[in-house]
Amino acid sequence: MTFDLRFLRAVRMLRMMRVTKFGRYSRALKILRGVIGDRRDELLATGSILLLVVVLASGLMFEVEHEAQPAVFTSIPATMWWAVATLTTMGIDIRPITPLGRMLAACVAVSGVGLFAIPAGILGSGFVEKYLAQRQLKKKCPHCGKSLDEAPEGGGDQPA
Repeated sequence: MTFDLRFLRAVRMLRMMRVTKFGRYSRALKILRGVIGDRRDELLATGSILLLVVVLASGLMFEVEHEAQPAVFTSIPATMWWAVATLTTMGIDIRPITPLGRMLAACVAVSGVGLFAIPAGILGSGFVEKYLAQRQLKKKCPHCGKSLDEAPEGGGDQPA
């Protein structure tokens, strides 16, 4: 008699879901979630541009290389794997052999470096803004909200 233990996979998945709860307690993950939320529009725009470049690059590469390598560049969706790998500078064994294909591949690879640097810059500036905002909050009195850098009213002990 054999036991079907597939239900244990579901139990393991439930245990793995508990790991996602750690994000509630981690200050860094809260900051990251806030930065992504604040910069959502910019990140979506960058992602849209990246998707457009993938579609254009794969379509152009298919047109340029399909006749020279019909077994490698079989369709535009299949060529998208080449475009993603080239844009991310991951590198794969699929290489264009025509001069026009090589020139297109070079342009796609160079543009990929820039396109993936944009979200990093967006997130980096978001982290700086969050850090500066938290720093400003620490300089205020928690009771009255006045800045701790201001001189106290009434003169106090300080010479005029």
